[in-house]
This record gives sequence, C-alpha cells and structure tokens, in this order.
Amino acid sequence: MIALIIGTHGKFSEEIVRSSEMIFGKQDNIATAIFEPGESPDDLVRKYNAAMDNLNCENGVLFLVDIFGGSPYNAASRIVSEKENMDILTGVNLPMLLEIYGSRSFSTIKQLVEIGKNSAYEGIKTFTEIFFEQTDDDL
Repeated sequence: MIALIIGTHGKFSEEIVRSSEMIFGKQDNIATAIFEPGESPDDLVRKYNAAMDNLNCENGVLFLVDIFGGSPYNAASRIVSEKENMDILTGVNLPMLLEIYGSRSFSTIKQLVEIGKNSAYEGIKTFTEIFFEQTDDDL
C-alpha cells in the first residue's frame, strides 16, 4: 500500500485526516506533518523524513499538500526530486483524500495522482447547478 504524508500549514493536515477517518475509518500507512509559524522548510524536511522512517514506503510515497509553491510543497519537492516512486499532489481536500484511501492499495503513484486530481475537481459542486440540472432533466 502506498504511504501517504499530508503536509500543511498549521494543523489542517491532522484535522483533515481526522475528518476523513470519521467517514472512511482508521487508515494505516499515513502520517501528517504540520508547518508551524517560525519553522523553516528544513524543519519540514526533517518531519517528512521522520514520517517516512515510520511508514512502509516500499510501494511508494504520495505527499498531499495544501498549496503549490508553499513551504509544505517546497520541502516535499526536495525529497521527491531525489527519490523514485514518489510524487506530490497539491490542493488536498476531503473528496480527494477519500478517493485516494479507496484506491491506494491497488494503484500506482501515477494512478493515485490522477484519481486525486479528478476527485478534487468532481467534488466541487454548487446547489444551483445540481438543482437546475435535475429540474431540467425532469421536463
């Protein structure tokens, strides 16, 4: 199973994992890394490496971070650029995380990235689009 490391500004990583486990159940082979005020990207690299020491990374590692170009992304990119079978997916959100949970035991890193991107996009809805699409279909 592919290891997941969720890295975000503040405690968002811990809270999104906690919320996701309310829906999907407790997950194995997953870690979070919090980027606190006053810390540097070097601190995050150390946190990521410590997380990998405690995970089974044999099938690869997918970093899920909040913002492209932010410190959690930049720190992860330093690791991913030197290793194989790893990637980083930005914009972590709940639909993305749930879909990745359901697919990571039988998917490659590349497939998980596509699953995550698609689920993040498809998870964005507005009431009026759904309501009016259903109303129009009923006619």
